[in-house]
Amino acid sequence: MAKVLFVVSGATYLVLKDGTRWATGYWAEEFAMPYRALTEAGHEVVVATPGGTTPNVDMMSLRPSMAGGEQGALELEEIIRSAEVMRRPLRLSDARLEDYDAVYLPGGHGPMQDLAVDADAGRLLTAALASGKPLAIVCHAPAALLATRIHGESPFRGYRVTAFTNEEEEAVGLASRCQWLLEDELRDKVGVEFSRGPVWEPYIVEDRNLLTGQNPHSAATLAERLLKILG
Repeated sequence: MAKVLFVVSGATYLVLKDGTRWATGYWAEEFAMPYRALTEAGHEVVVATPGGTTPNVDMMSLRPSMAGGEQGALELEEIIRSAEVMRRPLRLSDARLEDYDAVYLPGGHGPMQDLAVDADAGRLLTAALASGKPLAIVCHAPAALLATRIHGESPFRGYRVTAFTNEEEEAVGLASRCQWLLEDELRDKVGVEFSRGPVWEPYIVEDRNLLTGQNPHSAATLAERLLKILG
């Protein structure tokens, strides 16, 4: 059985253009669906965050309107409650790639606040890409690719990638309020070949050992693909 490292944001807010703090964290579905799929298949999950901070769930992601109804919200809460690994995360600086068979990053707006500028995240993702081990990243978590740049150059340049789109950011009402937009930054600063599917529909892109998902609903699809690769 495989051992999978989940690199999770430790942020509780995103600073907007006007300096106000937007309450956030990780998105429930993006942690819970892959966590359940992997652990039910017998794989081990270890969580790491910047500084070993206990991850904070974005409460908006537990609203029935965001979780596919009341039952869906209760299901997500139960998975998160049962996930002991979320209460004792490793420090990201202590995580060693050689200890794991794959790496996964769930999103939420949190990664735009911390993982996007975290040197340890940048080093780990760079090493994961070079290792050939599966590297799966969903929704806003590709913000961490910004931290892989050295002197403006990223090893992810030229890779086909998807992530939360400008159109989806507009739909949640934050496009005009964010300091930067993920799709734009990935194209302009990382140099990825950005790919996108229909808004809010599951969509994943696979380029060599890098797997990316566009939005929360892509997390389960990404987990299915990761399971097949792990065997």
